[in-house]
Amino acid sequence: MSKTDNISSQKPSSSVLLGAAFLMATSAIGPGFLTQSSTFTAQYGAPLIMIILLATLMDMIAQINIWSVVSASGMRAQDIANRLLPGLGVVLAVLVAIGGLAFNVGNIGGVAMGFEAMIGLDLSIGAVIAGCLGVLIFSSKNAKTIMDKVATVLAIVILIAVLAVAIHSRPPMGEVMRSMVKFRELPNMFIALTTLIGGSCGGYIAFSGAHRLLDAGVSGAENVRYARRSVFQGCSASALVRIFLFLAVLGTCMTGTSWNTVNAEQITAAANGGNPAAEVFRLAAGEIGYRLFGLCLFSAGVSSVVGAAFTSVSFLKTLHPFIFRYERQFVVGFIVCSTLMMVLIGNAAQLLIIAGALNGLILPISLGVMLVAGFRKNIVGEKYRHPVWMVAAGIVVVCLSFVSGIKAVPGILQLF
Repeated sequence: MSKTDNISSQKPSSSVLLGAAFLMATSAIGPGFLTQSSTFTAQYGAPLIMIILLATLMDMIAQINIWSVVSASGMRAQDIANRLLPGLGVVLAVLVAIGGLAFNVGNIGGVAMGFEAMIGLDLSIGAVIAGCLGVLIFSSKNAKTIMDKVATVLAIVILIAVLAVAIHSRPPMGEVMRSMVKFRELPNMFIALTTLIGGSCGGYIAFSGAHRLLDAGVSGAENVRYARRSVFQGCSASALVRIFLFLAVLGTCMTGTSWNTVNAEQITAAANGGNPAAEVFRLAAGEIGYRLFGLCLFSAGVSSVVGAAFTSVSFLKTLHPFIFRYERQFVVGFIVCSTLMMVLIGNAAQLLIIAGALNGLILPISLGVMLVAGFRKNIVGEKYRHPVWMVAAGIVVVCLSFVSGIKAVPGILQLF
């Protein structure tokens, strides 16, 4: 008998669905997302649109499978994995928590870079303030409600800011359309695919919204359709931001059909200890664009700090009653630890690219576990039937992400 046979489910409110969708979206649209997209667009140019579209499709397939199984079962991913194979959930929880910590160090740095772009604040001071903001959110008794509202508002801020710069940069849309069929370029961009997938749905990100729905009491086979709707909303939001940012960077790197080598090199160079996405906004819209980016990066960073900390601890809290009992304190500790690591290590931009790549390597494992679990009646219950087309598409994503991850390993090692 599955957990869903023992619990009462409830029809979710639209605010809960949007909150879960935007928690996932803003977890994806973090500083790493902005840094990775800017850096790879400057490196590969218009052909990167193929990788972005492929990553978006893989993202949606992966998350609709994961959210469906989590919602139907009424169990968190680590508990599903443990039910599937004792001990597997512990391994999955540790992998996700490590990936979440790596990303959160970069997220704290992202907020600091946002402060630097907006008001010229020192990165170390900005990192400390970022950590304090995250702690304040989770110190409230209504932390999860506040988290939903913060995620929704900041996602809208990011979308508007990136769209404004994309329009201002006047990207060559004809070149983009022509590049959508340059399939010979794909093998050269495996590290970009692995990293972008990792930044969109790797590691903790794919489970953030699904676990949030469980915390809101939303589960059971009858509510799976609502979870899928939430997936579509969140993935659409993150995809729009990714495409708008790609167009903004491309418009900055190209004049008509000519590649602007100077601008592209400036953006790429900024990934090594700098702020590549900020350079895009500065080149596209001057100092006003640079300040606007600061607001965008601040918004992305704060929401991602919240999402990464919440989801990483949600993987650990069912492993021991002590963690479950003091969940809020563990989330605060997670943020404090991330802040200290950022202050000591620095170089947020490079950390974010590495974290995305590592999370991309976790995806085949976590998605593979969910696909197998979707057929286990002792996990999803007697009422739920996982669609065959979703399983088939999920297997393709597992294979693609596994192959691209293996081929990307040499490039990932060079990032270190």
